[in-house]
Amino acid sequence: MAVPADLTAPVLTEVAPGHRLAVRRRGEGGVPLLLIHGFPCTSRIWSHNLPALAAAGFDVAAPDLRGYGDSDFAPDGFYDFNAFNTDLTGLFDALGWDRAVVAGHDLGAMVAIDMANRHPDRVERLVVLDDSMPDLEEAFRAAGIPAGTPKPAVYDYQRRQGFHADELVAELATPERRRRYIAEFFGHRMWCPPDAFDQDDLDFLTEPYADAERLRASFADYEVVAGTRELSAPEMIDRPVAQRALVLVGADQVTLTEHVEAKCAIAFPEAVGPFWVKGAGHFMPWEAPQVVNRAIRSFCGDLLGR
Repeated sequence: MAVPADLTAPVLTEVAPGHRLAVRRRGEGGVPLLLIHGFPCTSRIWSHNLPALAAAGFDVAAPDLRGYGDSDFAPDGFYDFNAFNTDLTGLFDALGWDRAVVAGHDLGAMVAIDMANRHPDRVERLVVLDDSMPDLEEAFRAAGIPAGTPKPAVYDYQRRQGFHADELVAELATPERRRRYIAEFFGHRMWCPPDAFDQDDLDFLTEPYADAERLRASFADYEVVAGTRELSAPEMIDRPVAQRALVLVGADQVTLTEHVEAKCAIAFPEAVGPFWVKGAGHFMPWEAPQVVNRAIRSFCGDLLGR
């Protein structure tokens, strides 16, 4: 899938004194829309969304999170939801935004959920592009939702990245090995249908991870989950999201949790969805960009004056 040439060079934007995020932006002056990537992605995953959403009337910004892509590394060593959102609300200020529609995928969806609860005055509405949701296990149990089954063996990376990150990076000792490791998430780890990404896609999406420091920084969130990395502040994913939300879930991925519809009803009481997108896996912004673009445009039609 061809990548628009002008989206390959993000602009470094200062979000705090001496600290910058790399931002891809289209449609300045439209309805503010923030696109937050997850792991193992960067803002490059939104390449097929930025032009269409800008054409629909949005002012679209897709930053690389701290440590990812072309953004600065964490100046304080923190890579948790509060740290990410400190950067992102700083980006709002730098762009002149008071509030925005916030769309997130994977880690980015959890950052967006935390932002909606931590900074509710900054989040107009929420778009979740997978089955991420607040951590409400007690509420789920109280509603009679059974606990999930054990995760399959393809989740071995979680333990390695969370508990043995330095050793793993040392094993991935060349740019080629690092890029191949990341490419596996778009392939045999079954996060998406077979052959969803061709070699040109993989070359483009994995390029930032050739750098060992970038790869190491991307493991930090797994260390947070594993409890091996300190938090800058408690996470705010322990309550339902009050804002209106749109939830799209790719049907063809091994990463799916169970009882998504029942959990969504509790986690997102103002949600539209979840809607299942057949033929797409975990990387919907790239796998099914037309569906994502149409859905966001329709969900926000009133904001766009339609």
